[in-house]
Amino acid sequence: MAEGPWAGWSCWTDTAPGTFLDSAIGTSYSRSDAADRATVMLESRPSHANRLGLLHGGLLAAFADHAYFAALAAMGRPEQAAAVTVDLGMQYCGSGKIGPVLRAEVELLRETGRLMFLRLTVFQDDDLIAASNATVRKAPEARKPLSK
Repeated sequence: MAEGPWAGWSCWTDTAPGTFLDSAIGTSYSRSDAADRATVMLESRPSHANRLGLLHGGLLAAFADHAYFAALAAMGRPEQAAAVTVDLGMQYCGSGKIGPVLRAEVELLRETGRLMFLRLTVFQDDDLIAASNATVRKAPEARKPLSK
C-alpha cells in the first residue's frame, strides 16, 4: 500500500529497474471499485511530453496497456500480471497536459477460459483524453502433477 497522498491505494512499480515500465511510465496507483472495475492513477511528468509539450500518444497507449494489468491486480487477480496483451485499440479524444494526474477507469467486460476483454477511459480532471479496448490472454495456471 502507498503512503502520503496515495494512502489506501496499491502501488505498482516495476521490480526490474531500468525496464520500460520503470523508466517510461513510472509508479502507478490503483484500487478496485467493484469485482469488475478499478481505477488506476499516474502522475504525469515532463518525460511524458511530446515536442509540443503535451502528453505523448505513445505514453497514453503504454499507460493504457499497463493500466489493464494494474487494474486486474486491484480486482484481486494479481496472477494476471503474467498475462499478455493480444490486441489493444486506442482512441485519442483530447490533448493531455503535463502536471495533472492521469486517471484510467478500467472495466472487465467479459472473461472466457483463456481471454479477458477490457476497456478503459483516461481522464485528466474531468476531461476525457483517451479511450481504449483490449483483449488479454490469461496467464497459464500452474499445472497439477498427474497422480499415479
